[in-house]
Amino acid sequence: MFREVDFRLLIKLAYNMGWKGMRGIAKYKKRLKKGELFPAFLMISVTNQCNLSCQGCWITIDNKSQGMKPDTLNNIINSSKKKGSYFFGLLGGEPLMYPHIIEVIENHPDCYFQLFTNGTLLSDDIAKKLRKLGNVSPLISVEGLEDVSDVRRGANDVFDRTMSGIDACTNNKLMTGVATSVCKSNFKDLVSEDFVNKCIKKGVHYLWYYIYRPVGARPNTDLALSEEEILELRSFMVNIRTKAPIMIIDTYWDQDGNAMCPGAVGISHHINSAGDIELCPPIQFACENAGDGSQLEEIIENSQFLKELREEIPKYTRGCMLLDDPVKLNEILKNTKAYDSSKRDSAFAELNEMGKCAGHHIAGKEIPEKSWMYRFAKKNWFFGFGAYG
Repeated sequence: MFREVDFRLLIKLAYNMGWKGMRGIAKYKKRLKKGELFPAFLMISVTNQCNLSCQGCWITIDNKSQGMKPDTLNNIINSSKKKGSYFFGLLGGEPLMYPHIIEVIENHPDCYFQLFTNGTLLSDDIAKKLRKLGNVSPLISVEGLEDVSDVRRGANDVFDRTMSGIDACTNNKLMTGVATSVCKSNFKDLVSEDFVNKCIKKGVHYLWYYIYRPVGARPNTDLALSEEEILELRSFMVNIRTKAPIMIIDTYWDQDGNAMCPGAVGISHHINSAGDIELCPPIQFACENAGDGSQLEEIIENSQFLKELREEIPKYTRGCMLLDDPVKLNEILKNTKAYDSSKRDSAFAELNEMGKCAGHHIAGKEIPEKSWMYRFAKKNWFFGFGAYG
């Protein structure tokens, strides 16, 4: 990072995300003790437009939509800053199809943004603009090598176009990440030291592993990982962290290997492009809407929906309720009188039909971190690049 990232961008990273992130976590912990609900950071889907059609995607794609109003997005960010939260994940669909993306990031130079993108639209020109902004890190999704990637993404030549996007970012000295949703079809290719080394050679600075969730209008439970594969993924990450010169990120386990859920512990929540306030991105149900975003603190603090989910989910699992017991999750959601925020009017039925899949809460088989650095980070911080506090 010190050799390859623009030094001005590193200063922005250290201050906007590092220093402010630590202060934000401290404020969040104080709120938690008081029983307050506002999270440490927010994930915001700015648009439901996308140029791909991926297996297991929960987004209802609408390429005629203009996405979230820029004033609403600015108000959400300003409301969060009042609570000491300065870090935001910007999602889609494909956020680079949102016409106001550069403008909004530019309006908040005191914040830090992580841009979740498939990378196919990351041109040299866009990368130059992101470098000029200085307060944004592209997190580029890689869903497999050449053949698997095209099948998972529902388009042709996706892998090569994504690699070109990574090159545009690293050539412009951006803090660049790669994310992958690990499933059966890409497991051997991506959960490997060879793939990690390929990312390092590409100039990637952090690698974020997710566990595939078979949700949305076209779920594919055949791609869901088994318990053995999840344990293998965890073991792989713990071991590769001790030797690879790249950050390996997950949001599933604490320093002792105990399962965690960002939504259930309240450290992060999601707002979709229509302003619906959701527990997390793939659980598309809500009871409140952010409106114009100006009263977000009050709306979240008074949310009985978020409060009940935070209280109920840990009674059944430390991990992902969506995987561990979707039928029980359906029941909990109906008890909160939540509405379907997917814009498909079928999310409740999809939950009932999904069936249980292996999750990352595997009691008695916890794998602690071996790296002292990751143990320290997971114990003390979580602000996007770290892990649970």
